Amino acid sequence: MDAGDHTAREYFHHSSAKRVNTDLVLLEALRTQYPHLDVIVAPLARCNLLMYAAAGFATAEPIEASHGHHAYDPPVKWVAYVPPQRRLDSQPGAFSERVLFGKYMYKWKDVEFLMYFVNGRDGTAAYPDVTQHYILTTEPQKAYQLIKEASLWTEELHDEVWVFDGGFWDKSRELYESVQKSHWSNVILDEDMKKALIADVEYFFDSRDTYTDLKVPWKRGIIYYGPPGNGKTISIKAMMNMLYKRGKEDNKQSVPTLYVRSLSSWGGPERALSDIFKKARAEAPCYLVFEDLDSIVNDNVRSYFLNEVDGLRANDGILMVGSTNHLDRLDPGIAKRPSRFDRKYYFPDPDWEQRRQYAVFWQGKLKGNKAIEFPDELCPKIANRTDGFSFAYMQEAFVAALLVIAGRRNDGDGEGGDKAQMEDGGDDDLEKLVLWRELKKQIDLLREELGKRRSNDGNIIGFNL
Repeated sequence: MDAGDHTAREYFHHSSAKRVNTDLVLLEALRTQYPHLDVIVAPLARCNLLMYAAAGFATAEPIEASHGHHAYDPPVKWVAYVPPQRRLDSQPGAFSERVLFGKYMYKWKDVEFLMYFVNGRDGTAAYPDVTQHYILTTEPQKAYQLIKEASLWTEELHDEVWVFDGGFWDKSRELYESVQKSHWSNVILDEDMKKALIADVEYFFDSRDTYTDLKVPWKRGIIYYGPPGNGKTISIKAMMNMLYKRGKEDNKQSVPTLYVRSLSSWGGPERALSDIFKKARAEAPCYLVFEDLDSIVNDNVRSYFLNEVDGLRANDGILMVGSTNHLDRLDPGIAKRPSRFDRKYYFPDPDWEQRRQYAVFWQGKLKGNKAIEFPDELCPKIANRTDGFSFAYMQEAFVAALLVIAGRRNDGDGEGGDKAQMEDGGDDDLEKLVLWRELKKQIDLLREELGKRRSNDGNIIGFNL
């Protein structure tokens, strides 16, 4: 009588009792069941062979019982329904499977392997979750080559950004998608400053040989500072987007971004900084981002940070960028010493021309809205009235005004759009525009708030841009 898969039976027996070392149990079972095959064990943590196959580089066909069903037949898996991440998402959720024990015929480059995929631990973090691939083959050297290529693929970014948070590095598709919407053409800055920002970063990554010839370390630090809401974050994202395309659209070496959200870690901030710079050195050349640098690198972690920046380990190929709304809160040893952060770029409140450009930006966004009239003559008027505003305050004025207009249109009170046509572009005609009338109200309200915040704090507290 057929008793099912021998190795699966041993896995079931082992899993139903105390477990010490799943590898030893399964290796014994596999060598007994397949005495003519070599067994190679590849941990999932660095080599995800099923994902590698799903990406199209190999095939992995599940092997299930061809006749009859036995208690010990593979696979063993969990099935769960994962709802949409946000209630606002229009897409339905999806079913997700987690294989705990599976048997596959794995084909790669015309070579076939028999592979078991096994979760060897139960419990939570205190009892580690170890999942292994058990590859059976008569050609072990080709299995080693498969493991090498799949491991390299597993470590690479695939439309993702490395993010450090909670003490661990993880790949973020969400941040990547946000970055793809950020382009230098949408960043309103002084043109000379924008060119300098781009040239500074491009020159660094293109100049390894120059640094070597000059016998100076190939590393650099940049600080973006200034009142909130004036383009620091979008400039970082536009730079990330530009660097991501590097290597895809030309022959230059690609530059990944490593984004640090916090130093919160199970091992404390000193362990976090060690892990951050260890990863940066491994990924170099790379763009290492510390947003809100003054809140991340405080007095408690200053010495650990400086040790990583100035210590004995080489930081070749690492370009650090930190942003802060409060340069004065940074330790002078970080903010004022060139060998740590070599250049500082100030992001001031926008001047008249930049405010006019921002109004033009909104004019383009509203171009398809037939209910809102937004003539060219309105852009300089908005720039005149928003003197001293950050881009974030200007954005809030537009958003608040448009919400009021939309609310009135939904209520049917006749004030929800512009029906009057411009005649000669004079001020009297502009006053007929619902958008301009509501914008002026919102700008006046924000200016009152701005005055209060300046008088209370001595600084502008803006909205996030």
